[in-house]
Amino acid sequence: MRVFVTGATGFIGSAIVPGLINAGHQVLGLTRSDAGAASLLAAGAGVHRGDLEDLESLRSGAAVSDAVIHTAFIHDFSKFAANCEIDRRAIEALGAGLSTPGVSGSQRTLIVTSGTGPGIPGRLRTEDDPPFPSSAGMPRVSEEAAASVESPLVRVSVVRLPQVHDRVKQGLITYLIDVARKTGVSAYIGDGLNRWAAGPVLDAAQLYRLALEKGSAGAHYHAVAEEGVPLREIAESIGRGLNVPVVSMSPEQAGEHFGWLAFFVGFDMSASGALTQQRLGWRPTGPGLISDLDQMRYFEA
Repeated sequence: MRVFVTGATGFIGSAIVPGLINAGHQVLGLTRSDAGAASLLAAGAGVHRGDLEDLESLRSGAAVSDAVIHTAFIHDFSKFAANCEIDRRAIEALGAGLSTPGVSGSQRTLIVTSGTGPGIPGRLRTEDDPPFPSSAGMPRVSEEAAASVESPLVRVSVVRLPQVHDRVKQGLITYLIDVARKTGVSAYIGDGLNRWAAGPVLDAAQLYRLALEKGSAGAHYHAVAEEGVPLREIAESIGRGLNVPVVSMSPEQAGEHFGWLAFFVGFDMSASGALTQQRLGWRPTGPGLISDLDQMRYFEA
């Protein structure tokens, strides 16, 4: 299968590309830079020049492919609402490209990336739960845009990500580390018992391949290996790594300390991946989030 991957040189995309190639797929990777092009060629992938705001490049890349895996997103939270709108338009362009007469003449596949989102009081968020409603505070509309392009020509599914991690990056936790480094304390809010779901990057990459090969139209899949790691344990691991105090803060203190990140730090974002494992045969193998945090090189330049 010829697969167009956006974000192909990013944190998750760079793990997806070799997995697809090793499974016998052809990969066309989106990149805007010479360095990105070189890394794609070195991995055995084709190069497609463009970016998320070049809608024609997205349409043309999708049009010559059997499937699209969309992982790219602009992670500038100072412009979060604007970047969510860019993501919406990108998904619509990818859907339009896939709606042209198919390479193989059959229905083509679009896999869109979203997040597991805030937890549900009293239970874990599951794959069968609808997406978290968009709002001024949480304006991401990836799943809404994905649903809008589904058609007899385009089979759409969604991979929802928790805090995806290795020993270098860990989703929102990367920003927690930055705050702790700058302020000299590693903090959590209240008792720190609110939990964040997590999953290793290589396991997440494998899930995208399984969703491509075995997924169902309209399905949601959770790249969740750990249902919920308490924020206090995360803060304690960061404190050990940076050798800084670990402190509890009130919600009022947190706003000033964490900035935009405070909106997320107070949430419980626990979720289950059980249905994904059952439906796709996905078996995450680790390591765990705290293990990766404990083995980071915090002071390496």
